[in-house]
This record gives sequence, C-alpha cells and structure tokens, in this order.
Amino acid sequence: MNQSSAIKQYAIVTGNYWAFTLTDGALRMLVVLHFHQLGYSPLQIAALFLFYEIFGIVTNLFGGYLGARVGLNRTMNIGLALQVIALALLAVPTHWLSVPLVMGAQALSGIAKDLNKMSAKSAIKLLVPGDQQGRLFKWIALLTGSKNALKGVGFFLGGILLALLSFKGAVLVMAAALALVWITSVILLKQDLGKAKNKPKFNEIFSKSRAINSLSAARLFLFGARDIWFVVALPVFLSSQLQWSFWQTGGFLASWVIGYGIVQSIAPFLLRIKTTAAPTGSSALIWAMVLALVTAGLAIALSSHLPTTTVLMSGLILFGIVFAINSSLHSYLIVSYAKDDGVSLDVGFYYMANAMGRLIGTILSGYLYQQGGLSLCLWGSAIFLLVVVVISTALPKAIVSTAT
Repeated sequence: MNQSSAIKQYAIVTGNYWAFTLTDGALRMLVVLHFHQLGYSPLQIAALFLFYEIFGIVTNLFGGYLGARVGLNRTMNIGLALQVIALALLAVPTHWLSVPLVMGAQALSGIAKDLNKMSAKSAIKLLVPGDQQGRLFKWIALLTGSKNALKGVGFFLGGILLALLSFKGAVLVMAAALALVWITSVILLKQDLGKAKNKPKFNEIFSKSRAINSLSAARLFLFGARDIWFVVALPVFLSSQLQWSFWQTGGFLASWVIGYGIVQSIAPFLLRIKTTAAPTGSSALIWAMVLALVTAGLAIALSSHLPTTTVLMSGLILFGIVFAINSSLHSYLIVSYAKDDGVSLDVGFYYMANAMGRLIGTILSGYLYQQGGLSLCLWGSAIFLLVVVVISTALPKAIVSTAT
C-alpha cells in the first residue's frame, strides 16, 4: 500500500473510531446518571455493565480470529452496525426499560466496542513500515489519545443529551448519527485490510508469545486499577458526597478524560521518541512504578484531614497524566509485539485481557465503594498497580521481532 493510500485508510479507520467512541462515552454516562437518578445503588449500576465487559472479553478473543480470516474492514463495520442496534434497543418506552433489556443492549455494545477497537488498533500495524517503530508509536498514540479525548467529549455529550432530550431522545439521536457513519465506512474502507495470507486455525486465538502474555497480564491489572475507582465509585461520589449536579459530574469527568487523551496523544513527544526509536518494556516498568506511587499517595491524602475536593481534583490530574503515559506505552507495545500476518489475533488476545481487567474493576468499583467508600477503592487500585509492576519486570528490554 503506498503512502497516500495508507494515510487515507488511516483517516477512515480513525474517523470510525472517533464516531463510535463519542456514542460509547455518551451511552456510559447516560446509563450511570439515569439509573442513579432512578435510585439504583452503586453495585446495581455496576451490574448493568456486567454483560458489556463479559462480552468484550469474548469478542476480543474471537474477534481477532475473525479479523484475520475475513478482514479488519468487515469486523470494524460489524462493530458499528451492532452499536446502532444497541442504541435503538434502548429507545423503548421508559416502563419497558428493564434491567435485563439494558444488560442485553450493553452486551451488544460491548461486542461492538471491542470489534471496533481491535480492528482500529490492528489496522495501524499494517499501515506503517516495520522499520519505523517510532512512527508507529506516534500513530498509535494519536489514535488512542484522540479516541480517549473524544470519549471525554462523549461523557459531556451524555450529560447534555440527558438534560435536553431525555434518555430515549438521546439514544435515538446517537443511533441515527452512527448509522450514517456505518454507511460511509462500508463504502470507503479497503476490502482486504488485515486478512491473513495463511488462514489461522481456531486454536491460534491464544497467544504463544511470552512477551504478549506478560503484556496482556499487565494490561489486565492496569485497567482494573483504573476502573476500580473511576467507573462507578467516582461519579457516584461526586454526585452523592460532593453534591455535584449531573452537569458538573459529566463536565468534570469529560474534561478529565479529554485531558487524559491529549496526554496519550503527545506521549511520544513527552518521552522524546524519534521516528526510528521506540520505547521498550523497561519504559513500561518505570511508568508503572510511578503510577503505583501516585495512587497510593492519593489514597493516603484522601484519608487525611486535607480538603477532600482539592485533594481529589489535584490527585485526579496527576493520576490521569501518568496513567495516560502507561496506557500509551502498552498500546504501542502490543502492536509492536504482534505478528505481521494475522496481527488481529495477537491484538485481540491482548484486548481480551484488557476487557477482563475492566470487568473485574467495574464489579470491584461498586462493591468496594459500598464497603469503604472511595478511599478503599483507591487502595484496591494501588494493590492492582503493584501487581502491574511485578509483571512488567518480565517484559522484553529490547524490540521484539514480528516478522512471523
């Protein structure tokens, strides 16, 4: 693929990812705030996302196999279509909006999200020459960071739509907009992107690479550590303990995620990565240690007599910066470690671990918050990050060959 064609495909993949992410972030905020308003407990709200995370695990495991066999363009377009269906399912009269229906729609949304993400991340590997690892890091950082910034915009969008249009109106507007994106993608996205030359066997969905297995385990605990306190505990704490309105809660979380995404996007600049240079497992180990210290420090400060709001806001900013660098390094390393042929197999396995971490973190977020509040959630996060540090000592200290 020539340079001009690669850039066009990158633009389409990124545009799809952006559009999907807006609806994904908005839907999460809609569900959390709407059902909290209806009187659901933190653990009950966490349960609404149970199928979202469970099906994300399954999707990443089998979606990578599917992408290698039929092409990443098809798996990405299937993801967009499923998200449209999930949104449409939630546009029912309020008295039909039962917990099983919401969990079922969230299951579809989880499948859609992870098909979309796996396809986008895998596609970038195929659009950058193998000898330009620094450039690969920059493209991955831009894709991931911009996606997370837009997820923050999605949080804010969810709060606005809930206030202006009601829950039903919000999901209908998002379903219609995403349907247009899906039609455009079906027409423009390259037909054979990511299809493996040698059709993979079903038993190849599990990685045999020590580097990928170690990175996947570290990713599981990294994202579990974030979601233990961020997914349910934080928005409920802001709303119930600090008495913030939906606008304030949605706006702040949106701003945090946008800033986090911006840091991800510029991580190569912050780490001074050049075109031919690239970070290694040593970089991931160092930044995991920093994040563990930051989180433990925030937990201690929140339990002290210092002003809660000041401690939480400043701690969130520092955590966001360091976590963004960790996430950006991991996102690059998996694409770098993945095999060139059938790249989605390795990427799918890795994001399966990512989804499992989110599932564990989401459940613990509701449970630990009910048991001991936000401080206990932060200590749980710090313990998870200590595990990340231990696992990261096994990551390769040099670039891993991906020729086979």
